[in-house]
Amino acid sequence: MSFKVTVTPSGHQFSVEPGQTVLDAALAAGIILPYSCHNGACSTCKGRVVDGEYEAGPHPAQLLSPEDLAAGYTLFCQAQPSSDLVIEAREIRMASDIQIRKMPSRVVQMAPATDDVMIVQLQLPTADPFRYYAGQYIEFILKDGRRRSYSMASPPAENNQVELHIRHMPGGAFTDHVFGKGATQMKVREIQRVEGPFGSFFLREDSSRPIVFLASGTGFAPIKAIIERMAAHSAGRPAVLYWGGRRPQDLYMHERAQQWCKSIAGFSYVPVVSEASAQDQWSGRTGFVHRAVLEDIPDLSGYQVYACGAPIMVDSARRDFTQQGGLPPDEFYADAFTSAADLK
Repeated sequence: MSFKVTVTPSGHQFSVEPGQTVLDAALAAGIILPYSCHNGACSTCKGRVVDGEYEAGPHPAQLLSPEDLAAGYTLFCQAQPSSDLVIEAREIRMASDIQIRKMPSRVVQMAPATDDVMIVQLQLPTADPFRYYAGQYIEFILKDGRRRSYSMASPPAENNQVELHIRHMPGGAFTDHVFGKGATQMKVREIQRVEGPFGSFFLREDSSRPIVFLASGTGFAPIKAIIERMAAHSAGRPAVLYWGGRRPQDLYMHERAQQWCKSIAGFSYVPVVSEASAQDQWSGRTGFVHRAVLEDIPDLSGYQVYACGAPIMVDSARRDFTQQGGLPPDEFYADAFTSAADLK
């Protein structure tokens, strides 16, 4: 039997079928709740159940604090109702011409950025414009039905090409193919089936707040897309990018970010390296990238933050920025990468 879910404060309602999660049912009904990884690893879809019973699954207990759990918070990408529910969640308005669809794609270019990061250009069908918000992601549909998610590192383009930054996870079903050798390696002109766009990580353009972009590793990819879109549309909002990596080579488009400082008014860039060795000859900032933000901007109460990267970085930033920096929780937007997902 299906159950009815009512969203507050909007009052919108939708039905959840047996075996369906709250998030999947909401998206199927055209109600967009915040989400990212879709598999219980990032907490972007965190929301509160005001009334009703549900099966939470194991992930909320691993990701949410005891205080949040006691207050009724859960992960809507995992929660399955066992009665009618009333939930509290922010809804996101999406343009009506942004539609999720499956489509073939052709690999048109592959270029290694580092030993373990590949820049891949995909050509999507040109018959219909592929519309998405800069910052969203697509999913590769593998032959066995498994899926692998990658953020688009380029804003929408008339030629329907998208850029992806793919990090090698040794043993990964998909990335071993991207980085393989000989007959096992992904090749230019290869056809891959994809679906998208997905996710609620994109610039909120109805705000004039200055922006902090926070990235670790290939979490730079969706932020690159957002920044390039801002530059093309003369957004005019002050913005600073903090990009962290273990070693300097992890900042694989360092020169591109430096160039933005010259070409985008009000933009600045702070690279941060956490494990530089003597041979790196690194003279820049060191330590945890999110701590560098608080060192420079101890009062974040007037800012908007967009964070993408490893879950531990995103979760630490969310906690410290709100508790120590005074950032309003509703002004923290995140997309957490789940590197272990490619090993399944």
